[in-house]
Amino acid sequence: MDLNTGSKGWASPPGDLFSLRSRTYFTKKVKSPSGPWILQSAGVDWLRSAGKIENVLSHTDNRVMHALKKAQSRGKNMKSFVVAVNLQVPGREHHKDDREPIQNGEPDGNYSACLLGKSLNCSYHRGENYLEIEVDIGSAIATAILHLTLGYVTSVTIDMRFAIEAQCEEELPEKLFGAVRVRNCSATTLSLIHFG
Repeated sequence: MDLNTGSKGWASPPGDLFSLRSRTYFTKKVKSPSGPWILQSAGVDWLRSAGKIENVLSHTDNRVMHALKKAQSRGKNMKSFVVAVNLQVPGREHHKDDREPIQNGEPDGNYSACLLGKSLNCSYHRGENYLEIEVDIGSAIATAILHLTLGYVTSVTIDMRFAIEAQCEEELPEKLFGAVRVRNCSATTLSLIHFG
């Protein structure tokens, strides 16, 4: 998808669109453009299932690890490491076909940062060549806000950026480890999957 003109799909916005804590943040409270992200975004899957999907990358039939193994069998990407962020949005039966989840904010509008480990429950799964972060957006407050918002949204463009918050001066400046823009993905485009 073209970052600015594409109508449906995903792209990787440049890191300079996002301001993060600069080298002098703890003394001057200044943020600056992030610069290039550390990891290359490989894809966005828009999935639904009958139940919660945990540790997606451990399933032998997941498309991400299948593509990585196929490339490695051809001698490519031999040292690749995958970081996956699995946003889990529980649905209510009468909403599943006509509503979609949203995160953070719109590129042309307001946005807010969400500290995943503090604001939402996260689980971490580590494999030989991957780290998967599962984000449970199913807390009572998050679900209430989500379903209220979804009542007014039919399509939206969302920028999601991922960084680790600096806690001390030695960890500055902050850098993005990845970013994606998802545009106009409706619930009707969800792929139904079954993991056994």
